[in-house]
Amino acid sequence: MSKIAIITARGGSKRIPKKNIRDFCGKPIIAYSIEAAIKSGLFDEVMVSTDSEEIKEIAVKYGASVPFMRSESTSNDYATTADVIREVIAEYENLGKNFDTICCIYPTAPFVTADKLKAAMSELDEKDGDSLMPVVPFGFPPQRAVVISQGHVSYKYPEYAMKRSQDLERLYHDCGQFYICRTEVFKRSGSLLAGRTVAMVMREEEVQDIDNESDWAIAVAKYKAFRPGEHK
Repeated sequence: MSKIAIITARGGSKRIPKKNIRDFCGKPIIAYSIEAAIKSGLFDEVMVSTDSEEIKEIAVKYGASVPFMRSESTSNDYATTADVIREVIAEYENLGKNFDTICCIYPTAPFVTADKLKAAMSELDEKDGDSLMPVVPFGFPPQRAVVISQGHVSYKYPEYAMKRSQDLERLYHDCGQFYICRTEVFKRSGSLLAGRTVAMVMREEEVQDIDNESDWAIAVAKYKAFRPGEHK
């Protein structure tokens, strides 16, 4: 089965300027996603979808393909990841190339590795899944959440207030690193998470959203703490 890795990296970033190509522990952060995809040996094509010539130059330098630029309609603040993937698949079909499986990797995912991608693809195949999402357990039980109303605190779910944490159902959230989906399933549903979605559970120390400068600093600290010798 043919597979494509699509790394989505538009040029605009308001909270962290040039976030997708900013130096992260010695190289542009997008390089980690590109190198992981290439080293995994899983993909017939590793490409970057971007509207930025600067990102394109760096992507090609690290071994990715950029056969076409992202359109204006998929480069604005309202375009979704699914919109970008749909465009990429259509452009490749115009070039006479078709892929059975899509792996969408975010450009700010330095904790993604070749081994994780291989493990995820094996998990998808072994469980006969249509799609896969890496997830991580919530660090604190969401059932014990509180809300503030008119300056007063109360439990959002009072029925769980006196329950022991170990007795509560374990809940998870999206890692925000990568997704895998069978192409035909994506085309039918318009979603990367469709059909039989398989979960791949990750450890908290290898997951970090990067939306602002504080997030970036935490990601760097985690990377240095848990990947000794892999940074400058």
